[in-house]
Amino acid sequence: MKGAVFPAAPSGERSLGAVLRTKGVGSVMVGLVVLALLLGARRWTDLDASSLLGNTVSIGAGQRRRHHSNSTAPIVPIPFTCGNETSPRQSKCPATPAPPPPSTTLQVPGGPAPSCPDYFRYIHEDLRPWRGAGITREAVERARPHAYFRLVVVGGRAYVETYQRAYQTRDVFTQWGILQLIRRYPGRVPDLDIMFACDDPGQVRAVDFPSPSEAPPVFRYSKDASTLDIVFPDWSFWGWPEVGIRPWTQMLEEVAQENERVPWPERQPYAFWKGAPARFRIRHELMRCNASNGQEWNARLFSQDWKHAVRNGFKDSSIPKQCLYRYKIYIEGNAWSVSEKYIMACDSPVLFVTTPFQDILSRGLVAGKHYWPINREHVCKSIKFAVDWGNGHPAQARLIGEQGSRFVREEMSIDYVYDYMLHLLTEYSKLLRYKPTVPEKALEICTESMACTARGLHRECMMDSMERHVAGFDPCTLPPPFTEEEAKEIADREAEVLRNVEKMEG
Repeated sequence: MKGAVFPAAPSGERSLGAVLRTKGVGSVMVGLVVLALLLGARRWTDLDASSLLGNTVSIGAGQRRRHHSNSTAPIVPIPFTCGNETSPRQSKCPATPAPPPPSTTLQVPGGPAPSCPDYFRYIHEDLRPWRGAGITREAVERARPHAYFRLVVVGGRAYVETYQRAYQTRDVFTQWGILQLIRRYPGRVPDLDIMFACDDPGQVRAVDFPSPSEAPPVFRYSKDASTLDIVFPDWSFWGWPEVGIRPWTQMLEEVAQENERVPWPERQPYAFWKGAPARFRIRHELMRCNASNGQEWNARLFSQDWKHAVRNGFKDSSIPKQCLYRYKIYIEGNAWSVSEKYIMACDSPVLFVTTPFQDILSRGLVAGKHYWPINREHVCKSIKFAVDWGNGHPAQARLIGEQGSRFVREEMSIDYVYDYMLHLLTEYSKLLRYKPTVPEKALEICTESMACTARGLHRECMMDSMERHVAGFDPCTLPPPFTEEEAKEIADREAEVLRNVEKMEG
C-alpha cells in the first residue's frame, strides 16, 4: 500500500498530508518487527525468529479490541411487519421509535466502551477539509453532479432523493445499511444531509480546491490521496444479490467453516485469483502470471464470466470454496475492489498488489502482519518470490494469513462497521452549519418500505442482515486524530517494510 498524501489543511492548521498513510498506528510497529525479522533485515540476523514471532502473536492479542457482545442490558426487539394476506401491504413507514431508556444501554462489567480500532482515526482525516469553516447547504448542493442520491435524516426518519440509478443495487443496499444503523442505535443517528456517489474512484480532486473547505462533501466507497471524498463502508456488507454474495456476518461464518474443512498445509501451494480482468490494465498484467511457455510464476489465475456464473447459480463462484489455495491475491479493479474483505478472510496469506486506493479496510492493514506486499511494477516476479518464500517458511507465512483473517473477523466485524458509520455521520453532522430539512422531491424510506417490496435474493439479503434488536451496549469510543509524529512514524515504517521486500526480491 502506498502512503496517503492529504491536501493542505485549512488556514491555521498544519496538514498531516505529507506523512500520513493508510494503516493503523499501533499495529504497524508489530508489522515491521514481523517483516523485518522474516525478511532477514541486517539488524535482526542474530535473533531467534520463532521466539520473536511468538511474542508478536501475544502483542496482537493484547491489542485486540472486542466489541461489547455480552452486555447485561435487556434485549429490546424492534417491531417489523409487512402485513398478511388479509391486510394491505405496509405502505407507510411506522412511527419513529423512541430512544431506549438508559437501562437498555448498560455496559458490560468493567467500565466504558472500548476504544475503536485505529482505522477509525481516518474519520478525522476525511473530514479535515471542513473542520474550520464547516459545511454549508450550498457546499452540499455543489456535490450534486457527483451524487447518485441525497439522503437526509430528520428526527430519526430517513428520506432519499434519487438523481441516477447506481450499478445493480449499490444504492439500495447502502441505504439499507443506514436504515439498519438507525434501528440498531435509535435516537443516536443525528440529523443529516449527505450526497452519496456509488461509483468507484474518488472524483473530488484536491487540486481543484485551493481552499479545501470549499470542496463539496461527497460520500463514496473509496478514494486516493489526490481526492477529498469521504470514505464509507460499501454496500456488500449487507449483501450483493446480483453475484450471489450474502451479508457479511453470514459470509464470514461460511468462510470459517471452509477454513476448518481444508487446513492451510493441505491447500494447493500456489497464489489464487479469480475475477474480471477486462478494462483494467493492472489485471491484464496479472493474467500474464499464469504458467506459460515453461515459465512457472506460482500463480493460478481465472477469468470470471459473470453471465455464466448467473446461469449456473454461482456454483463455480462460491467465495468460501475459493479458500483452497495457500495464498490469495488482491488486486484493484476500477479502484478498490469489494473482493478485498473476502480474500482476507481465508486464513491464507494475502499477496496484496500495492495500490493508491483506500477504503475503510485497507486503512487498517499492516504490511508484513496482515498481508505480503506485491510490487505492481513487476507483479509476476513479486508473486513468484512471495510464494517460494512462504512455502519455504510455512510457519511464518501461515501466521500472516491468520493475522489478516483475524483482523477482518474481529476488527472489521459488522459491529465495528456500524460503529464506524455512526461515528462518521455524527462527526459530519457536527460540521453542518444549517439544520437539515427534507428535500421537496425526497421520499421517505424505512426497513418496511424496502424489505416488504423486495423479491428473491434481494429480499433474503435484507431479511438476513436486518437489525432485530436495539443494541444493548454503547458504540466503541472514537480515538483522537493522528498526531504529526505518529503519522510520520507510520509512513517511515511502511516505507522500510516495502524496501526490505524489494531487497529480498533482488
